[in-house]
Amino acid sequence: MEDAFPTPLPTILGTEFAGIVDAVGERVDSAQLGDAVVGWADQPDGSYAEFALASTYTSKPATLGFEEAVTLPVAGRTLERVLDELGVTAGDTLLIHGAAGAVGTVAVQLAVGRGATVIGTAGPDNQDYVRSLGAIATTYGPGLVERVRELAPDGVDAVFDVAGKDAIPDSIELRGGTERIVTIADFAAPSFGVPFSRGGDSTVANLPDLLDRAAVGGISTAVAATFPLAEAEQAQRVSEAGHARGKVVLSLP
Repeated sequence: MEDAFPTPLPTILGTEFAGIVDAVGERVDSAQLGDAVVGWADQPDGSYAEFALASTYTSKPATLGFEEAVTLPVAGRTLERVLDELGVTAGDTLLIHGAAGAVGTVAVQLAVGRGATVIGTAGPDNQDYVRSLGAIATTYGPGLVERVRELAPDGVDAVFDVAGKDAIPDSIELRGGTERIVTIADFAAPSFGVPFSRGGDSTVANLPDLLDRAAVGGISTAVAATFPLAEAEQAQRVSEAGHARGKVVLSLP
């Protein structure tokens, strides 16, 4: 990851945040002191901090917790973009690698909401969880091609790789080519002719709708663990291990 996105030091990490407005700029008329908001920290400094600057945000529904809300900014922006790039529509069969993670959790639900049949890969302990999201669950690893073909004898129409666990060759075999395969996690994908979808500018776009749906239970969010800000190093290690079912969240007292 560092090779692709070098980090100048010292730096404050973190992209998305959920919190209370503590100060408002002179020309800001979209927020007031005390408002609960969700969004993206202005770069280059991030959200692993007691205070963060932000110019891209939206209101947090009162009935949605801060920990749940903060799982949605990056996931929501990324997923709508990628599902559009893949052209996922009703009747499609979509294979999602990494369906049990924070991004995969929302990806499954958005794709099912579009009317697609979703096959989601995850570890053995997460099979029931993936099914609970509305997907057909299977494990990743050796034998994946055969398992997916048994589940989808008519083939898969598109593949979305969220996991980055060397699934691109199997994806190409299942698709019979590189068309309609996208990854947001495997930097080696372009060497196979598969696009790596990079994020664009931060925008609230569909975030208010996602937050509202999460607030009433229309979308399940996934918080794997919560750490106090002072334990950010341990939180980072848990996140980088790649086995967390959902987002790892840093919190302030």
